Amino acid sequence: MSRERARLFWRGRAPLVLASASPRRVALLRQAGAAFTVVDPGPDRAWPGEAPARHGVRALALDKARRVAAARADAVVIGADTVVISRGRRFGKPADAAEAEAMLRSLHGRRHEVWTGIAVVQGAEQRTAAECTVVRMARLDGRDLEEYAASGEPLDKAGAYAIQGLAMQFIRGIEGDYANVVGLPLARLRALLREFA
Repeated sequence: MSRERARLFWRGRAPLVLASASPRRVALLRQAGAAFTVVDPGPDRAWPGEAPARHGVRALALDKARRVAAARADAVVIGADTVVISRGRRFGKPADAAEAEAMLRSLHGRRHEVWTGIAVVQGAEQRTAAECTVVRMARLDGRDLEEYAASGEPLDKAGAYAIQGLAMQFIRGIEGDYANVVGLPLARLRALLREFA
């Protein structure tokens, strides 16, 4: 990758670290041309009490970034966390195919919100933000729901679907940032990183 292409996304001198085990977030950052390393922040933490979506995802993203930044004082560390909200209910990652199918039964034929929190940490400096995208999912029949849930794709995705995968055929439209639904709002993240460059 050319230095010029890498600098289009991140112009700072410190190394950039993504605190995430998500292959989707890795792919999005690579697509943006960023030069970075990946560090798994460890297991997901529990949702912070009764926090609304915009605050909960920011808190969880910050927790991930801080965990990695504690061992990488030289780096600018990015954390992210995504959740789906429908009719006041919060949908994280399903534990199995049965839970994935139940989530999809609640989401299909309706609009829902996808919230991603991002955090950037370097030493004592930290910034957070949250992005929301509205997704309209088509109405699906029972066989569609069962077969998609059994495909394995939903198992590590908030809301039990991957907009960039098989589930693309179920999406009638979105309002907002597509990359946010995949798991990392690149435009919002780029703006945050500018405060560290």
